Amino acid sequence: MTVYGQFCPVAKAMEVLDERWTLLVVRELLAGSSHFNELRRGVPKMSPALLSKRLRSLVRAGVVRRRDADNRVQYELTQCGRELAGVVESLGAWGVRWIGELGEGDLDPHLLLWDLRRRLDLDAMPRSRTVISFVFDDVASQAARWWLMVAGDNADICDYDPGFDVTVTVTTSLRTMTRIWRGDLEWQQALGARAVVLSGDRAARRALPGWLRPGAFAGVPRPVAG
Repeated sequence: MTVYGQFCPVAKAMEVLDERWTLLVVRELLAGSSHFNELRRGVPKMSPALLSKRLRSLVRAGVVRRRDADNRVQYELTQCGRELAGVVESLGAWGVRWIGELGEGDLDPHLLLWDLRRRLDLDAMPRSRTVISFVFDDVASQAARWWLMVAGDNADICDYDPGFDVTVTVTTSLRTMTRIWRGDLEWQQALGARAVVLSGDRAARRALPGWLRPGAFAGVPRPVAG
């Protein structure tokens, strides 16, 4: 842990929070992840060893509680940790407004599909199995195809063909889909420019933008140029 040697409350808070990945782990817990593998899917470029280390640090700091539930280890935020919600929300809003440029290294199909999965509007979707296939035409072939499967209240993602009939296929670039999720680009704009092409069941094609709700920060107003 970094020690600043200052009595300033900001400095004391940063002694707990400024280690790499720490606030992103908190973000995942706030988003509803509670098991180690769920947390890993939200931070796919973080090594399991480092995730374990950060969780231990957060438990020692009183930010996270570790407990056994149904023979599985579960992590949850304490009151102390839940009070970081406002910090994470403010950072996210600031990032959307002022750090809008995305480098190639910022684009991650695994993370994007995980975020799309947890933002699904399940109430708007059919109760029968629905399979949405994504084809990212700007990604290497081994990571270009993804499947989002929904059945009732259960949803999961696959990077291999699960063998079910596909309801609708989304063909686009990873960058375009990421921009839609972030709220930088509207569905209708992307569809009108053929930056996104939908194929499959007609009703599903019409409904898809409503199923795939944008990220939590998509509605943050952008600064006016000038």
